[in-house]
Amino acid sequence: MDELLVDRRDDGVAVLTLNRPDRRNAMTDGMTTRWRLAIADLAADRDLRCVVVTGAGNAFSSGGDLSWLAERAAEGVPALRDRMLGFYRTWLAIADLEVPTIAAVNGAAVGAGLCLALACDLVYAAEEAKLLVPFTSLGLHPGMAATYLLSRVAGVGVAREMLLTGRTLTGAEAAPAGLVTRAFPRESLMDEVMGIASRTAANAPVATRLTKIALAGGGHADLDAALRWESLAQPVTMISADMLEGLAAQRERRLPRFGNA
Repeated sequence: MDELLVDRRDDGVAVLTLNRPDRRNAMTDGMTTRWRLAIADLAADRDLRCVVVTGAGNAFSSGGDLSWLAERAAEGVPALRDRMLGFYRTWLAIADLEVPTIAAVNGAAVGAGLCLALACDLVYAAEEAKLLVPFTSLGLHPGMAATYLLSRVAGVGVAREMLLTGRTLTGAEAAPAGLVTRAFPRESLMDEVMGIASRTAANAPVATRLTKIALAGGGHADLDAALRWESLAQPVTMISADMLEGLAAQRERRLPRFGNA
C-alpha cells in the first residue's frame, strides 16, 4: 500500500492523502519518508498553485505512530531528541511551501495529526471531526510544535484548555473558537475544499506567494512593518505580467489567464 497518495490536477492543485485508513492514518516511518520526498518534489514545481492535505477513510490522522514508544526508552534523550526533531521538521515542512496550503480535516485529527493541519494556511473541518492533543494523558510533553501552533492559531486560552485538560473539540466547535477556518458537513467537505483550492490556484501566483509571506507567523509585527513590506511587494507585482493580465481580464470581462510564478 502506498502510504501517501499524490494527485496532481490540471489546475495547479496537488492533493496529498495520508493513506493508512486501517491505522487511522498514523504517521509511520514509511509515510514519513514518502511525505519528505513529496514535499521536496512539490517545492521544486513551478506549476504548483495550491496544496490540499487530507486523510483516507474516516480519519485525518491519529498522529505519530506510537507503537515504538515503549521500546525506545532505553535509547536515551540525545537519540530520541534527534529522532523527534527530524520527524517534526519533516512533517511541518509543508509550512515552508511558497503556495497556499489547505487542510481538509475529514475526521479525527489527533496530536501530531492536528498539528500538521494547523501548519497549513487554511484549515477546513468536517463538523463532527474530533480535534484533540492528548499528549499529557499519555505521559508525554506535547510535541510537533503543539505549544506554538495551538497558541498562534486559536490563542493561548484554547491552547491551555486543550493541552492541559485534554478537551476535545468537534469541527463545529473549533470554527468559532478559531482553531479551524470553517466547518462543513462531512459529505460536502471535500467538494467545498476543492472549490476553494481551485479558486485560490486561479489567482495571480506572484501576488499570492508574496501575500503568503506577508501573513506568515501571524502577520507583521506592527503597522510600520506592514507598510514597509507592502511598499516593496506591491511594486514588484505592479511591474509583473500578472498585473497586466489581471487588468486586461477585468476590462474585457473574462477570467484572467495567469502564467507561472
